[in-house]
Amino acid sequence: MRSRYTAYTLGDEAYLRATWDVRTCPAEKIVHDEPTQWLGLEVKNYSLDAGNAHSALVEFVARYKIGGRAHRLHEVSRFLQENGKWFYVDGSFPTKDDKKRKDK
Repeated sequence: MRSRYTAYTLGDEAYLRATWDVRTCPAEKIVHDEPTQWLGLEVKNYSLDAGNAHSALVEFVARYKIGGRAHRLHEVSRFLQENGKWFYVDGSFPTKDDKKRKDK
């Protein structure tokens, strides 16, 4: 997760593609041309799938600015391990309802 965040900060399209599951990697460009000021990454939670040690979830918040305007990306990413390497599969965006259920 941290290495992929670093790749975004550096605009390293090749690394992002190399660490993205081939079944879900988009054909279009991943890194955008808009100048982005990355402000930080907070890994909030991670867990291995109890039934599959080769599957993991990582919840994170990445903060950044585009055109002077602050943004926050809060995602739960799914990763799969193949041949000892982890690959990003996809992600979902937690809602306030998810947090309420988690706090109970």
